[in-house]
Amino acid sequence: MDVYRIAWKSGQDMVQEDHEGTQCDPRKGRCSEREGVHTNPVSSPVSGPPRLVSCGSSQSSALSQSGGSTSTTGIEARSRALGRRWCPAAIMLLALVSLLSCLLPSSEAKVYSRCELARVLQDFGLDGYRGYSLADWVCLAYFTSGFNAAAVDHEADGSTNNGIFQISSRRWCRNLTPNAPNVCRMYCSDLLNPNLKDTVICAMKITQEPQGLGYWEAWRHHCQGKDLTDWVDGCDF
Repeated sequence: MDVYRIAWKSGQDMVQEDHEGTQCDPRKGRCSEREGVHTNPVSSPVSGPPRLVSCGSSQSSALSQSGGSTSTTGIEARSRALGRRWCPAAIMLLALVSLLSCLLPSSEAKVYSRCELARVLQDFGLDGYRGYSLADWVCLAYFTSGFNAAAVDHEADGSTNNGIFQISSRRWCRNLTPNAPNVCRMYCSDLLNPNLKDTVICAMKITQEPQGLGYWEAWRHHCQGKDLTDWVDGCDF
């Protein structure tokens, strides 16, 4: 019994008074002023670095509270993990851009001069094809596209008229419209190529129809039955 009493008294004697008038109690882990008005608990040391919060806003809060002591390695690892997360919408957009880049012609838009176009069309054999003169074709190209090989006109129904002869996607070529006949068996973007090869092939197929060049309203209104010699006048072949 005396042993326990002595131990208790020894603990009481451990309360000491320091030189500045404060009392420290090792059992309670705190010091207080003599008057007992203000008490400041002794903060315990933090064991290990603070945990990294997963949410962005909480992470910022944790960083500010910890004084920037968060592990740099942990932040970099989380940034790399977030970078690997692809948004489905972004993937679809990337795929669409890649598809359109394949469909669109690689060259810049080409606007021909009158005689330049006449020479190209003659080289493709259009002079006299199906009974139509070279001047008929040059006249047609002017009143449909203004000699612009990359011209595209959008119709209200979603179809397009394409290239130097403004060939329609409703029947002759394929664009994004489903179930189109695609008689010329080519993409409408092929008709925008400045070398005019696909355009001429498709135009020949159209001319094989009973209407001939009469398929084009512009030719009927501006070229049919008129003197067209001026369209090739002065051109060197």
